This record gives sequence, C-alpha cells and structure tokens, in this order.
Amino acid sequence: MAWITHAIVEEQSYMTSPRDPSRLSKSRFLSGLQCHKRLYLEVHAPQLAAEIDDWRQMMLDMGKEINEIAHRYFPGGALVAEGHRQSTAALEKTAALMADPAVPAIFEGAFQFEGTLVRVDVLERVDESWKLIEVKAASRVKSVHRDDLAVQTHVLRGNGLKLSGISLMRVNRQYAYPGGDVDLQQLFVVEDLTEAIQEKLSDIPPRLDEMRAMLAQSHVPVVEPDHHCHSPYECPFWSHCTATKPARWIYYLPGRKDLVRRLRQQGIETIDEIPARVSLPHLQQRVRENVEWMSPKLAEKLQSIRYPVHHLDFETVMPAVPLYAHTQPYQPIPIQWSNHTEAEDGTLRHTAYLATEQKDPREGIAVSLLESVGEAGSICVYSEYEHYIVKALAEAVPHLRKDLLRVGERLWDLLEVLQNHYYHPDFQGSFSIKSVLPALVPSLDYGDLAIKDGATASAMYHRMMFVVTDWVERQRLASALLAYCARDTLGMVELRRVLSQKVQSATAPRRPT
Repeated sequence: MAWITHAIVEEQSYMTSPRDPSRLSKSRFLSGLQCHKRLYLEVHAPQLAAEIDDWRQMMLDMGKEINEIAHRYFPGGALVAEGHRQSTAALEKTAALMADPAVPAIFEGAFQFEGTLVRVDVLERVDESWKLIEVKAASRVKSVHRDDLAVQTHVLRGNGLKLSGISLMRVNRQYAYPGGDVDLQQLFVVEDLTEAIQEKLSDIPPRLDEMRAMLAQSHVPVVEPDHHCHSPYECPFWSHCTATKPARWIYYLPGRKDLVRRLRQQGIETIDEIPARVSLPHLQQRVRENVEWMSPKLAEKLQSIRYPVHHLDFETVMPAVPLYAHTQPYQPIPIQWSNHTEAEDGTLRHTAYLATEQKDPREGIAVSLLESVGEAGSICVYSEYEHYIVKALAEAVPHLRKDLLRVGERLWDLLEVLQNHYYHPDFQGSFSIKSVLPALVPSLDYGDLAIKDGATASAMYHRMMFVVTDWVERQRLASALLAYCARDTLGMVELRRVLSQKVQSATAPRRPT
C-alpha cells in the first residue's frame, strides 16, 4: 500500500551503472539539468553523497509502489522486470514485447539511443503507434516532469517509434475515496503534454552533448552552492559542497534568496558583511544583529495562557493512495498525539496515544484526545498545524464535532509568540522547534532519540504498521514514536518556563552597585 508522508514523492528513476560514466540515463540527465557538479559527482564520486536515511528510502519504495499500482490501470500490460544492471536483457525483452501485437502496454520498457538509456514507465499500444506515459506520485505537473518526458521522447523517436501522445499520469488529490476498492480511474489523472514536450525536443541533443563533454573532463565543475541545490530536488552532495563554508555564510540568511543572490553579486559572503544601509525584514535583521532580543510584549503574551496548560503535538501520515473511507490522496491523517499537562503549581502529567490497529485511527485519536485535554485550560501548540488537524477531526468524527471545535478555540500558539517576541542567536534564523529547543533547553535536544524528526516518525510508523512482523521490533518502534512525540510536548513546557524566567530577569529591579 502506498504511503507518502509530508512530501510529494517522485518514484526512483532508473540509474545506470557508475562503471559506465559515458552512458546517460533520464535520471542522470535530470541531475545534469539541476547542476553539472551534481551529475559529475554522481558518476565519478558517488561516495560523497549523503546516505539515504529511513525516510528517504521509504519515499523511494513508496514511489515505486505508486508506479506498480498504476500498472493496474492498463490490464494485460507486460513488465520488463530486468534490472538496471541487465540493460542488454531489458532491451531485448522490450523489443520482443513490442513485436507481440497481443501486448497492449509495456511497463519499464528499455530503450537506448546514442548512448542514452531510458526506462519508460508505460508505453501503451495505440493501433500502429504508441503512447508514452510517465507515472508520477505528484499531484500536479512540474517543469522537471516535462524535462523527464522530453529526454524519453528523444530516445524513443531516435529508435523510430511513432508516438501518438505523450502524457503524465499523476495522482488526483480531489478523489474522494468512498471505501472498498480504489477506483484507479478516479485516483489518477492522465494529462496530455504532447505539445509542451514537442517544444522542448530541440534542446535535448545539445544538452546531452554538453553533459557528456563535462563528464569526460578530469576535474569537477566549479559550481557555487545556491538555490538550485534544492530545486527541483534536494541534492545529496549539499553537505559535501558546503563543508568549508563559514558558520555565518550569507546563504544561511533565512527568507527568500533573491536578496542573498544580490548581496553575493556584490561580493558579500557572510551575514556579518551585510552593510547597515541594507534594509532587512524583521527576522533577517535579527539574524544580522546576532544578539538576543526580547519584545516588551513577551510577558503579556506568556501571561495570557490559562491553567491547567496542555501541551499538544500530533504526528500524521499522508497516504498517496487513500487508506480510509472519506479521505483523499495526501490528506494528513493523525496517528498519534502527546500531551504534557502543567498545573498551576508546576506539576506535570503526561498522556499519549498511538494508533496501532489497521483501521481508521481518527475516532480513537479524537476520543482519547478529548479525555486528555478535558474542558479547562489553554492548549499550547507549536504552529497552526494542530489547529488544522483538530478542525479536520471535527469533520471526520461528526458526533464529536462540537467538542473538538471547542478544543480548537483553546489552542495557544507558542511558535507565533516566539516569532513575534523573542530571538536568540543560536536559532540561526530558524524557529523550528528542532532549532529552538537545543538553543534554549540544551538538555532536551533530540540527539538521544531513535527518531529525531517528523518525517522519520512517519517512515517508522509505516514500517511498524505495514512492514515489520516481529512483535519485539514493533514494540521498539512504538516506544520510539511515543518518545519522539513526548519530547516535542515536554519541550514546549520547558520553553515556556525558560521564556518566563527571561522575562522575570529582564524586569527584576537591579540592586545599586
């Protein structure tokens, strides 16, 4: 079952063997479009790439699974199962399937033209011609998808194929899953891009030639790290390429990067070199000043909270293929919560819930949450996300709607308070709780946890629910998930306490010297 979390997943592209640096593939072509240095390192020094973590591996696996689900859209289609190290066999198998008129569609067909090898997600037979279909887990067409299809079209036409259409098959986020079998005609949208791809074809041969010439060089291309490192995909060589950058590198200035690019064009390489005459937005100004700052309204904001104070955090998953009735693709589904409740005398009580049954978790989440937060006190959260989840729960569990909406009215956003009324240099421009907590409460960083971020939590939940069968390992994963979510809510308790202490220190009368 396809399970996508907190990101739109692209399926893993066909990767050619690094032993043949002269051969290009569609994945290498897309890497080269993003950055020549990335392509060069992928071919000549792949060991410098960051390791694939659990979350990224799950993304790749689930992207592949979306592709496999899409195959059912074409009954009778045949799969070219030979892997990327079996290119000759894959080419031969593809040719045999094309020659058989009884085969209506070919999955993962292999084609090679002038040193470029591609695997085609779907090649559908249409009378005497073919329809090229690229399958993506994304919910909209992106520029990179057009580039992907363009290089495939170049190779297919180089092999003499007559293409009657070029399309992208993507996920339809508007599909309202009623339950039962998933309607593939509703889950997927097949969007014709023939005209758009035709306009790109003339650029493909010179770009391929340019990449081959670059790969033949004995030195790594000189490319400065910039916004292209994160678009359209995160480059796995980011850490390698930025290892020697100073701690106050200008690129670390938060916010939009157009200002950063203008400053770099003026020769400014660090945040400390930004001239005072350059006007900056609020957060960027705080980062430039690099000193602790506290708004005079911070005390008022902190005192607006009402006891008992609940500290709430949800973890969610976002399945690409809906799992539960009355949900849609990529709809966030809460699967656990944590609540640290602080009484006015400072005592703490912790409650938590983790869905462990393979059924719609939302009612169990809602019932247990209402019991935990009761009817009194503010509910401290860290972002608007919890408000969205509570509101969505109210719609999903109608008999608890009024109670859940009342919970939503009690939410108190600590993130908003910090963003508007406090800054510490150790935040380094980020208000993520993963940056704020280690800066203000070093004893509560995430280094001691098996799960350190929400993306990994989603990956581990998927593993616990749908991969692992060993009871002991499932218990280990459940404990790790509960510990991670609890760290977020305990962190909010301690952040409030630290901020209150800072306010008291700032307002306490000073003794005369």
